[in-house]
Amino acid sequence: MDALIIVDMSNDFVDDKGGLTAGKPAQDIVDDMLQTIKRYDKENKIIVFAMDTHEENDKHFELWAKHNVKGTWGQKLYGKLGEWYEENKDKENVIWLDKSEYDAFYKTDLTDILKKNEVDEVLIGGVCTDICVFNTVYGAYKEGFKTKVDKKLCATFTDNGEIFLNQMNAIYKTTII
Repeated sequence: MDALIIVDMSNDFVDDKGGLTAGKPAQDIVDDMLQTIKRYDKENKIIVFAMDTHEENDKHFELWAKHNVKGTWGQKLYGKLGEWYEENKDKENVIWLDKSEYDAFYKTDLTDILKKNEVDEVLIGGVCTDICVFNTVYGAYKEGFKTKVDKKLCATFTDNGEIFLNQMNAIYKTTII
């Protein structure tokens, strides 16, 4: 069975007013992402919202602008994604996962959640293609999951998106859709 992992689609990463926004490229993937979420939900497949979660004085902010501080507007899911989540968050197949690093598998219980649900393949999308999506693909690969990435579900604020998609395919044998 496969599962869907949505990475960092927060206000801070997507909204124009966000602290570390990918802006329009991230906003442009929301409709396709919402369709994919609804398809996975209809099939009762696992949907994981893996979200950067930082404390106010996180050392991460020495590298990046302040973003996704726990409990703030910036950490909430963006727009229609947030609306869908609020309406569906109590379903067993819908999972919120706080993460403190780029890789959603690092120091979280994501591997256990997926294995418990007999998941062997994950479709990963979100922001940023070349940072947290790339590193989450690595985490999935490292934990023994097959990986897929849909270009229509990824965005970044750099010019490196295609390069990193190619690297995911070359290094981790990720299927690029």
